[in-house]
Amino acid sequence: MKNRTRILAALALMGAAGMAQAAGNCTISLKGDDAMKFDLKEATVSASCPTITVELAHTGKLPVTAMGHNVVISKTADMAGIARDGIKAGAANAYVPKGDARVIAHTELIGGGQKTKVTFPGKALTPGGDYSFFCTFPGHSAMMKGKLVVTK
Repeated sequence: MKNRTRILAALALMGAAGMAQAAGNCTISLKGDDAMKFDLKEATVSASCPTITVELAHTGKLPVTAMGHNVVISKTADMAGIARDGIKAGAANAYVPKGDARVIAHTELIGGGQKTKVTFPGKALTPGGDYSFFCTFPGHSAMMKGKLVVTK
């Protein structure tokens, strides 16, 4: 009876570990600095995640008004338009067009030493789709961008 309990416990643990692994990567952790660079050029997440979290840490020292950073998630084809329209939206809107359906998710705008995060449904992404993450502070999207790989 004791061995049977151990076997059942081991099977339960293996099942839980398998479910956790099946969920895939559900968090993207990015760092941005005063040199207008993200520390990652590519990030991978799973569309099977109930929610996906994007974390941003601004490791620089400059204030938000001089060197603000955010992270926007969108289809790659929409990136230039969102960045252009973000300038029109202004700092009060974190340089993200309000209510823009092209924006899948975005963080708030932060300055040196600050952190932020945003969470959105994994089902908002399609496995194999062409997605990017980028900063919409004026002039930053040309350098502060990366590819978002979406797995099942």
